[in-house]
Amino acid sequence: MQRRELLKLLAIGSTLPVIPTPVLAACRQIHASFAHSPSLKILSAHQHAAVTVMAELVIPRTSTPGAKDTRVDLFIDHIVADWYSDDERALFLKGLDSVDSRTQSLFQKRFVDASPEQQAEILRSLGDELTQAADALAHRAPGYRGSPPEPENNFYWQFRRLTLIGYFTSEVGFTQQLHEEIVPGSFDGCAPVEAVR
Repeated sequence: MQRRELLKLLAIGSTLPVIPTPVLAACRQIHASFAHSPSLKILSAHQHAAVTVMAELVIPRTSTPGAKDTRVDLFIDHIVADWYSDDERALFLKGLDSVDSRTQSLFQKRFVDASPEQQAEILRSLGDELTQAADALAHRAPGYRGSPPEPENNFYWQFRRLTLIGYFTSEVGFTQQLHEEIVPGSFDGCAPVEAVR
């Protein structure tokens, strides 16, 4: 599958729980690769720590595993490294660094060193800004009555989308949260072969 096709399908797949089969297959393959090479591809150790904490705040462990348990952090690292364009990657990494800057200016510490309450406050403010950006886009289209559009150039929109897709395409997210089964496609070995002309 080509990078652009996967990103397009990821955008479609962000309206969970409906996950198109090609997205699920590509993402399941990414998840399976972690068993062989769980090393980071693009994130620094500090960025990785921030992604892990942020993803766990978005999908915390409850009676089912959270984002950290399903290795959403590695999923995000993989997608940003291998599937994002240079511009998308730069936007994501700049946004990730801005989370530290924001935390530093409010609490005089890096995001990963902040208290859980402070970390949650940072994500709430990012969520508020995302909502404002989506509302602004909706007001640009007179008569628009659908859900607020998603501002694709917004770091937190990218991050939440990757977190949700990474989680819900993991085996745990797919089977325990969505209550879906991972079943191979059908095979009919008795189908007649058409004559080749």
